[in-house]
Amino acid sequence: MPPQTTAPRMGAREWALMLALSALWGGSFFFYKVLVEELPPFTVVLGRVSIAALALHILLLARRDPLRLTAQQGKSFLVLGLLNNVIPFSLIAFGEIHIASGSAAILNATTPIFTILVAHVFTPDEKITPAKGLGVLAAFLGVAVLIGPEAFSGLGRENLLGDAACLLAALVYGLGATYGRRFKGIAPLKIATGQVTAATIILLPLSVLVDRPWGLPMPSAGAWAALLAIALLSTALAYLLFFRILAVAGATNLVLVTFLLPGSALALGALFLDEVVTLRAVMGMALIGLGLAAIDGRPWSVARRLLDGR
Repeated sequence: MPPQTTAPRMGAREWALMLALSALWGGSFFFYKVLVEELPPFTVVLGRVSIAALALHILLLARRDPLRLTAQQGKSFLVLGLLNNVIPFSLIAFGEIHIASGSAAILNATTPIFTILVAHVFTPDEKITPAKGLGVLAAFLGVAVLIGPEAFSGLGRENLLGDAACLLAALVYGLGATYGRRFKGIAPLKIATGQVTAATIILLPLSVLVDRPWGLPMPSAGAWAALLAIALLSTALAYLLFFRILAVAGATNLVLVTFLLPGSALALGALFLDEVVTLRAVMGMALIGLGLAAIDGRPWSVARRLLDGR
């Protein structure tokens, strides 16, 4: 992503929307943790995307603007749904069987880092600059601090599985972001609806074949509530907020939500799941945030303006 210095100025309303979006997306890690205690990952993710797809289709019908796709667009949406929903959602759900929801959120915050690496390899116009290179190094140092050396000595092998799954999810999100560039000209809400619909089509046979959900115990009321929340709040409503912020504040400002999301997930995990916020988690998050700041560039621009104004 090339440096942008003309991002729209965000007022109190835009910041409120940004905080709400970070809470919704941060909440998804909390809801996953609740759900994987009772349900297998594919079934959890199928519930998330299918309910969200239904809600978004209803919204489009209410607007009298239903989703209509050509055969080629349908194939492209299957790929997008696989990269943006099926694979990363399933990996995060699996990862949270082994690690805390806050740790999963911090690792997921590396998504912009992987997006930069993927774009560097697969696009001609988004190459890594020195500032971005430093940001990538700082972020991966943060990942190393978060995972810790004992994971590689065999003492934290279960944690390592969860860490690896969440990092792989971030990489796949990076692939999805790069692939998504081809959907220009389609309304953003329709892109969101198309990808979760495609994800539902892919996940339905996977859940049936792998999880055999008809043989699972009936989920508790808490699990049902978490499923509805992750689908309607952390997916359908989050997409609406995402595109609202994108329209009024621009893509450059929207990336700031990445800084806020891990904090929301850590707070929810500590308050409701009795997860301990370790010094390692805080240090890892700080280093990843520093890397994102280096990539974004605005902290340095602000510092230069302050120095120039002296």
